[in-house]
Amino acid sequence: MNFIEHLSFWHWWIIAAILVVMELAAPGTAYFLWTGVAAGVTGLVLLLAPALTWAAQALIFSVCAVLTITVWRVYETRYPRIYEMSALNRRAQQYVDRIFTLTEPVINNCGTLRLDDAQWKIVGADMPPGTRVRVIGVDGIVLNVVKLDQ
Repeated sequence: MNFIEHLSFWHWWIIAAILVVMELAAPGTAYFLWTGVAAGVTGLVLLLAPALTWAAQALIFSVCAVLTITVWRVYETRYPRIYEMSALNRRAQQYVDRIFTLTEPVINNCGTLRLDDAQWKIVGADMPPGTRVRVIGVDGIVLNVVKLDQ
């Protein structure tokens, strides 16, 4: 109990740093982050008023932690994060709206198109080689193409 009675502002700042590092190690909920902010605020208050008892420090920390987490949750509810659907792991989606030139004909509405390092199956109207096409959609691993109007 002796250590708790002699907490200094820098003890709170060390606790704050540890909590922020824990948030970096386990991101997502932000509870460690906002609890770390509360510890930092408690350290700042203790720096400005060094005569605070450990009970007052604990009360300030608790109120700050609940307050910061509550404000964050309200903010997250009102303004949810909107993530753009990344095409990083959906390679075919990256080709939509791009224009390519056929090197092989499209026969019976099926053909192939070499893009980057892969051969893709394409579907669309019959077209001869050299036709410029636009990818308009993806169905699994098949690219839907249309002839580019010239």
